Parts: sequence; structure tokens; C-alpha cells
Amino acid sequence: MHEKDTEELVEELKISPSIKKFIKQNQDEFKVPLYQYLNQLLAERNLSKSDLVEKINSDDKHIYHILSGLRNPSRKKLLTIARALELDLDETNYLLRYGGFAILYVRDVWDSIIIRAIEKNLTIMETNHILHQLNQPLLNAYHKDDAV
Repeated sequence: MHEKDTEELVEELKISPSIKKFIKQNQDEFKVPLYQYLNQLLAERNLSKSDLVEKINSDDKHIYHILSGLRNPSRKKLLTIARALELDLDETNYLLRYGGFAILYVRDVWDSIIIRAIEKNLTIMETNHILHQLNQPLLNAYHKDDAV
């Protein structure tokens, strides 16, 4: 079965006799929740949840809660996960959009540093070192408002 493009879905929605029927007929077209997508990324990279926690060197309960869908990550936490997964810039921006966040913006100093770190494939520790040198907030510093 081929994936329908957005315009095709919009047209089907317009002519569908009911929203229930539209949803039932197009169940496979709707995106999965963020936590399921993150788990798919882990599986694609042959990483376990504990591997990710180790790479992030963060509060393991918090990451496990994100991966189980109990908590939603902040933009910064999602970027930390993206760096741990070694996503490229396009993959990182896709993940940000998927999570409902703005993509990285080169005119923002902090975002520019993250873009550079992605392009140079820097680790989280290396990225945090540069952020610290430039008096910017660290990538994986945990704050109580990091999860919604």
C-alpha cells in the first residue's frame, strides 16, 4: 500500500461522508505518537533505551518516561536525544517538527551552535563544551520544565 500525500488525504476528507469513516479508512496514514517514533529510531539504530540513557548521561527515569509516553520532551531534550542518536540536520529538523517544535534556526545563536555540532557530528559532551564556552545553556542540563 502506498503512502498517500497530504493533498490526497485532504481531498478524501472533503468528500468523505463522515469523519469516522475517513479515520477508519486512513488509519495507517496518521503519524504515530512521538514516543513510538523515538522507539522506532532506537530500533533502526540497534540501540536500547539504556544505550540512549548512557549516551545522554541524564536522569534515566526522565528519558524512560519520554520513551514510554508518560512525559513529553521539551525542544532541548528532544535535541539532546537527536544528538545521542547522531541524527543529521534533516533528520533532526524532522524530529523537531514531529514533536511539534520549531526547526533549528541559524539566526538564533544557540540553534546555530547546535547546527554546527550536528554538521561536525559532535557528541553531547563536545557540544556542551562549546555551549559552555559561549555562555549558552547546555544541551542536556535537566530543568524541572524540560518535560510537559
